[in-house]
Amino acid sequence: MMMWWHWLSVIGSLAVTGPIGLAIVAWLLAGKSWRLTVIWLALFGAGMALVVATKMAFVGWGIGIASVEFAGISGHAMRAAAVFPVAGYLAMRSSALWLRQLGIALGVVLAVLIAISRVYVHAHSSSESISGCLLGLAVAAAFIWYASTEHHWALSRVLVALCLPIFLLAPRVEPIPAEAWITKAALYLSGREQPYTRAMWHAPRPQMR
Repeated sequence: MMMWWHWLSVIGSLAVTGPIGLAIVAWLLAGKSWRLTVIWLALFGAGMALVVATKMAFVGWGIGIASVEFAGISGHAMRAAAVFPVAGYLAMRSSALWLRQLGIALGVVLAVLIAISRVYVHAHSSSESISGCLLGLAVAAAFIWYASTEHHWALSRVLVALCLPIFLLAPRVEPIPAEAWITKAALYLSGREQPYTRAMWHAPRPQMR
């Protein structure tokens, strides 16, 4: 069972969701959907910026919520919830309404499972995974709403062909050290030598005399 959660966690990694996000950009550009390309980049970029900002705030300055073990939005959960529903929608863009809805629903289910997996592999607390999933779903919902107002673009299911190699190669790709980059940046900006960690919430407080 643990291998199942680990595999789901890998699917949400930057090595998988990053290239799928770029595949969405390539798909939109191929369809000459310039406005939607800008909207996707803006929405996804804003989501990523919020993830990085909350993580840096904790690592560099200890800003978090101890009562719910919140030390930063889960990037895995955010990216998965942003890219998979959008990929499902775009892959079925030329199909019947129920197939488009099915594509979105499958993407949402996969994203939720990935968010849960981050808790099971002890990478994030529930609050971090839930906030990441909700943020990503907001990104996806906003993009799909904008895309539904465009009526003059359509492509075949090339997006599926672009994404399949990513799923096949991802387990063999070295993890991208995004967390290490965030930590270095936070320490540089805060001037600290050591990052804040969750352990500080559980450390005994000094007794008042």
